[in-house]
Amino acid sequence: MNLRQATRADIAPMHAIRMAVRENALSDPRRITEADYLAALDESGRTWVVEVDGKLAAFATGYRSGSIWALFVHPQHEGHGYGASLLATAVDWLWALGHQRIWLTTAPGTRAERFYLAKGWKACGVDACGDIRFELERP
Repeated sequence: MNLRQATRADIAPMHAIRMAVRENALSDPRRITEADYLAALDESGRTWVVEVDGKLAAFATGYRSGSIWALFVHPQHEGHGYGASLLATAVDWLWALGHQRIWLTTAPGTRAERFYLAKGWKACGVDACGDIRFELERP
């Protein structure tokens, strides 16, 4: 496993991972654009990828504003700890920016919900889209 910061060349493989997930699937693949990924590489945030045997297996994005925008693992690579490694990397980066509390959203009743709860995130309500808002306070 190689965890590294994402580059422009990773956008197509990241989008392929995003479209392959079993839960939290995009109803419209055009909703997330190349411009969204580009901004997430360094402008509005930072993105990291996990490579396995030279191919992307997972990615995560943290936004400078204090949120996790994305954390997705290709279904063929689930259960190897890649999501946990990426989450820890994004969270550490957000703490280094000075945030005292960070947040993310995910669909209710999913493995992602259970994952974040197990990692110490607290459910803080439901947003307008019906997703659960989770928050994590700096230790």
